[in-house]
Amino acid sequence: MSDEKKPFNNPFGALGGLREALPQGKPKAERPEKKPPARAVVRLERAGRRGKEVTVIEHLELPTAEREVWLKELKQALGCGGVIEDAALVLQGDLRERAGKWLEKKGIKKVTIAN
Repeated sequence: MSDEKKPFNNPFGALGGLREALPQGKPKAERPEKKPPARAVVRLERAGRRGKEVTVIEHLELPTAEREVWLKELKQALGCGGVIEDAALVLQGDLRERAGKWLEKKGIKKVTIAN
């Protein structure tokens, strides 16, 4: 066997120099930012949860996929657990004030905090 190595041959190597001669493509269109929901109701609930407090956020009117994204962001921002029940976001603990402020920062115009 010979110790000679075969030279590396890249059949596309010569194409790199032709890149500048290519016409410019269309710029990517920016997606318009989606409008946040107009309102949200934030309330505390204990019934049916063995006395444990949960914060329920209702009336968001978000699609299911977007609801999951909002829940994940909320849980990270507030440092708590949570789930989606029906169309509501349910967070562990009494987080009404903090959740209300977060929703306002997110762009919701009317946040109602119920007692």
